[in-house]
Amino acid sequence: MTATEPRRHWRPRSVRARTALAAASTAAVILLGIGWWLHHDLYRQSTQIAEDQAKAQLWSLCDQLRQGIVPDPTSTVPYEVVATGRHTAVAYGGGMDDFEPGTHHVMPAPPKDHRIQITTTVRLPANPDYDPSDKLSVAGGTHQVVTADIQADDLNSTKAAALGVTSDAALRVYVVVLPNTADAIATTTDHLLLRTGLVSLVLIAATTYFTVRHALRPVEAIRVLTASVTAHDPRERVTIPATGHEITALATTLNTTLQRLDDAAARQRRFVADAAHELRSPLTTLLASLEVALAYPERTDWPAAATTAARQTRRLQTLAEDLLLLARLDTRTPAADSETVDLTTLASRLTEQHPLTTQPLTLTCDSTAPAHAHGNPGEYERLLRNLIDNAARHAAHHIQITVRNHDAWIVLTVHDDGPGVPAEDAERIFERFVRLDDARSRDHGGTGLGLAIARDLAHRHRGTLTLTPHTLGACFQLRLPRAPAPADT
Repeated sequence: MTATEPRRHWRPRSVRARTALAAASTAAVILLGIGWWLHHDLYRQSTQIAEDQAKAQLWSLCDQLRQGIVPDPTSTVPYEVVATGRHTAVAYGGGMDDFEPGTHHVMPAPPKDHRIQITTTVRLPANPDYDPSDKLSVAGGTHQVVTADIQADDLNSTKAAALGVTSDAALRVYVVVLPNTADAIATTTDHLLLRTGLVSLVLIAATTYFTVRHALRPVEAIRVLTASVTAHDPRERVTIPATGHEITALATTLNTTLQRLDDAAARQRRFVADAAHELRSPLTTLLASLEVALAYPERTDWPAAATTAARQTRRLQTLAEDLLLLARLDTRTPAADSETVDLTTLASRLTEQHPLTTQPLTLTCDSTAPAHAHGNPGEYERLLRNLIDNAARHAAHHIQITVRNHDAWIVLTVHDDGPGVPAEDAERIFERFVRLDDARSRDHGGTGLGLAIARDLAHRHRGTLTLTPHTLGACFQLRLPRAPAPADT
């Protein structure tokens, strides 16, 4: 690794490994928290049990001493009874003999005339023969003890003599709390929890890994099949699992997407074929006219030949402009809202300027109020001109254009009194290069792109263009979002 090369941190690349690692890490944090809580709670409860046991032993020893009975040295809890005026212990047991020989007593003697009952800690002397592995030995350590004092006035002379103390002696009873037991229990539990936790983490990681691997098998099958889809053969579809979970939704969505791509590819191929066919017709006519004129120049009507060539050239120009406009509209870019257009004024102007005066166009409005919409004025003019040109080619006598405001929408209709459109062709006429049977003649009809361009322009301005049912002729309805009127300057 060079000095300028960034450091790469290792991380698993597959979803299976990442999910297993995440699950194991989460489980490790949870188990660590549970283990910490169990350790402290178990140690606390074990210490409390040891302290309660020591206190119970303390009260039992005190009762025996007050009765003048020397306690039995056999005990599960270390204890020692010391007295004033006595160099050796009155009684001891429970492991309090594990000290250096010659030790008179381990615990300090009580001061005379001082009665206490406390829990404290004492440092016990070491024993050369002490075995460090013996967790129950109390030699050579600091331990918590519970104590109780018995004064001489609690004993009569007979009881004092039985205990081997003077009648004025004060006795103190020490019982050692054994925290080593709690430590041993906590340590054993910690080891058990550690082993259990490690095994659990391995099982959790392995279970997660293989579960995710099994769950992702349909995804891998989808990936393999999708990789085989090409532009030349987009008909492949993935198998939809019958489980009903997210993979089923993914497969369904992917099949829908593939179907849309297949349909788009089919439309593109059809569009290219139709465009080539439409371009070939005027080119053939133009070429044939020029070849005949060149072959027989003395018999050629050159003004007529030039007129034919100009007409076909204009047709090629119009078709090329339409194709370029469709290519731009296919980007699905919304129109800019920088300008506001009055559709009422625009429709009136197009009606007055239309060249087909033999078929008079009339414009009627529900009111004189203007109808404003955001968008590009040139594109709105192209949209309305295409609708008017289409109506002019099919109308018998009359074309009616209506513009009205309806709540948040502008509704513009173009209605002609022509033969109309069959209901089964109501959507097909908006497809590219589609002409109905009565409009097949290219001399009188258009390129077959006018309505397709008009609908794409309507969608570009967030509107709709539909053919509405009508008893006579064809009625096209354009709906566009209404814009507020521009402020007067």
